[in-house]
Amino acid sequence: MRAVLLAGGLGTRLRPLTCDRPKPMVPILNRPIAAHILQLLHRHGYQEILATLYYRPETIQQYFQEGQDWGVDLRYILEADRPLGTAGSVKNLTSQLQETFLVASGDCLSDFDLTAALAWHRQQQAIATVILARVDQPLEFGCVVCDRQQRIIRLIEKPDASELISDTVNSGFYILEPEALDYLPLDEPSDFATHLLPRLLAAGEVVTGYVDQGYWCDIGNRQAYQRAQLDALLGRVRLQANQMEWRPGIYVGEGTTIASSAQLEPPLWIGQHCYIGEEVQLKAGTVIGDESRIEAGACLDRAVVWNRVQIGQRSHLEGCVLADGVRLERHVQIHEGAVIGSGCRLQEEAQVQAEVRIWPRKQIEAGAIVNLNLIWATSARRRLFSDGGVRGIANVDITPEFAVKLGVAYGSTIPPGSSVTVSRDQRSISQMVTRSLIAGLMSTGITIRNLEAAAVPIARSMLARLPVVGGIHVRLDPLWPTHVLIEFLDREGLTVDRALERRIEAAFFQEDLRRVPMQDLGTMITVSETLPLYRQLFCDRLDRDLLLRSPNRIVIDYAYSVSGAVLPLLLSEFGCDAVILNASLRQQPPTENERQSLLEQMGQVVSAIKANCGVQVAANGERFTLVDEQGMALDHEQLTVLMAEICWLRRPGGTVVVPMTSSSAVDQTAWRYHGRVHRCRPTPTALMAACRNLPDVILGGSGELGFIFPEMHAGFDAIFGIARLIEGLDRQSRSLSQWVESLPSIAHRHLTLSCPRNLLGTLMRQLLESHEPDRLNFQEGLRIQGDRGDQWLLVLPDASYPLIHLYANAQDHQWVEQTLGSYQQQIEQFVATLQSP
Repeated sequence: MRAVLLAGGLGTRLRPLTCDRPKPMVPILNRPIAAHILQLLHRHGYQEILATLYYRPETIQQYFQEGQDWGVDLRYILEADRPLGTAGSVKNLTSQLQETFLVASGDCLSDFDLTAALAWHRQQQAIATVILARVDQPLEFGCVVCDRQQRIIRLIEKPDASELISDTVNSGFYILEPEALDYLPLDEPSDFATHLLPRLLAAGEVVTGYVDQGYWCDIGNRQAYQRAQLDALLGRVRLQANQMEWRPGIYVGEGTTIASSAQLEPPLWIGQHCYIGEEVQLKAGTVIGDESRIEAGACLDRAVVWNRVQIGQRSHLEGCVLADGVRLERHVQIHEGAVIGSGCRLQEEAQVQAEVRIWPRKQIEAGAIVNLNLIWATSARRRLFSDGGVRGIANVDITPEFAVKLGVAYGSTIPPGSSVTVSRDQRSISQMVTRSLIAGLMSTGITIRNLEAAAVPIARSMLARLPVVGGIHVRLDPLWPTHVLIEFLDREGLTVDRALERRIEAAFFQEDLRRVPMQDLGTMITVSETLPLYRQLFCDRLDRDLLLRSPNRIVIDYAYSVSGAVLPLLLSEFGCDAVILNASLRQQPPTENERQSLLEQMGQVVSAIKANCGVQVAANGERFTLVDEQGMALDHEQLTVLMAEICWLRRPGGTVVVPMTSSSAVDQTAWRYHGRVHRCRPTPTALMAACRNLPDVILGGSGELGFIFPEMHAGFDAIFGIARLIEGLDRQSRSLSQWVESLPSIAHRHLTLSCPRNLLGTLMRQLLESHEPDRLNFQEGLRIQGDRGDQWLLVLPDASYPLIHLYANAQDHQWVEQTLGSYQQQIEQFVATLQSP
């Protein structure tokens, strides 16, 4: 049998451990990960191994030679010019893969039963079989959904929590027939999960998933690496030990000396030719490589120490990793999660704080306290971006120094000499953060077009009208008033895609930052024409004659958070009488209770002065809440359907984009106007992308998230939305309350339940497996269809918190209540059962 070992990984997230070695050469119990995989292949009869190499290939070639010490015939294929991806590198081996073959990842630890997987593959007569694993935290992997015959029906690469529908993930092990490679182009980068498997499924080929109950750990980061070490020590993964068990649970290599007063607590692994001094304490979970020396009184607790490391007297190591050749002098302390690169020297009484990483061959002076990464500023964040941008607690997470570096990271991803816009709300914290971002951007040679304080819709609309490649907007987070939200926009005003987010994160965390000479520094230009440009857009897209013939009175409540009361100025051109409430700026935004109280007060004002309606503006001009002429507030679903009908009255047959959570009332309204409804993920990013990419979209969004008018610009815009609402009222001979009364009546209810992150995937898979496939739709979340067309339940994991959302929809209120109650009981019982001791 022949297998392909994918051993070209850079191991970026494992740096600095992988600065001078490829990821497959990172040791587990003092042997490279790739060595354990070769032994696994050998045990299951794979004798001919083709290893694809890219990063530092000579390290692997020198260690494994021709594979004779591992019982295999090992040949190497170098990707010299560029990485071709997991599938692209295998495609280039087509001439050497003329019968069924296995593809194995060289940077994970596993004891899969490859023999049983091959038998399954042949029994199913599949063109491809993916060996699957079930994990508690599937968000970092490729999620796989199979039908009851274990045929793969859907792949979700690295889902976020709201997309999670299973705990079953792609392990990176594939069994393939040679003809599967016909679906790939030659000499072009491609991957199994994102290219080959979807093409096979689209062609109707048999692609199966084999769920292996054995051990599997993708060693993608420092935490996974240390967990794999401990699992190997505890025997949770079947490996071939190359050392004797000196005492139960304590493995010691040849030539190692251990002082009689040393205290050893199993499980432990100590390599060959080591020295363990007097009164040394080696606590459970510690791994020590070959030729290392631990001096008297040192204490190692769950430390992973590689080869030729010297640890001085009375030093203390806790939950950390030290690469080859590190030297610690006396009384050095290294704390939880710290990583020290190869060849570093730490002088006496130096301290390395938790989670700090030090790149190879650095010198730390005596008594120094290292609390920031020596190359990176901080590694406290795993990701910078959540949905919509970068957010964090004001002046705690989002500080001036953080913002400067974020500006440098963003500037480093775009060409020198480019221009970007920068804008903000009027609060002091936003001004501080914006100035720091500007400083960072200018240091990379980027020109700033400063829009200063501007509502979000105005800032978005400027992107397409200025010579810029993108923009940044800073404001208080609409969801968390103690947080700052930094939004990155593309040249159309949309939130940037995940690809650019990843590039910014890579530049930030890896400190791949550009610095330009003084003469090439960026400059700043203040843009003063933002309001006239937006005003022109605004006026050109409204029916001026209609609005002038029918004067309106509207109450506008800015709730102390206005970024410039531009709406009254714009509406005045159409003869609209706007009564303004709470337009003064308050640095501390109103709480939810205060906002609700202000909404009730506005309703009283609307009723008292006989206004047509009232609106409360939120989210720096992106959202609004509506009250009718009687002072009654519309709920989110009513507002969604009302705005959709207003747009269909103007353009029958157009497309309206709404979140998948929206009620079927919008579908009933669409039928009246021959309109189309497109549903997407309930996130601002997804809604904006759909409005841009779909043809003939006249409206996007919802009452909860805000509304997008593609004719204006790509983002949410409460300013124009209110004007469009007034225009719609003028076309009617009835009041707003009468119009709302005529909207379709649908029972629609939302329920939120707690569910720990590590149980989400398993819960979603069990729900999926417990229903007939023809009742399910899992393109987004898990939608379960009832007996009637208007009856459905949507199960949607939360993207940010350990919660799960249930949305029930029907004409029948009783069906909604019974369905929600039934699923609530099922989910709570499931969580309680798995959490019970």
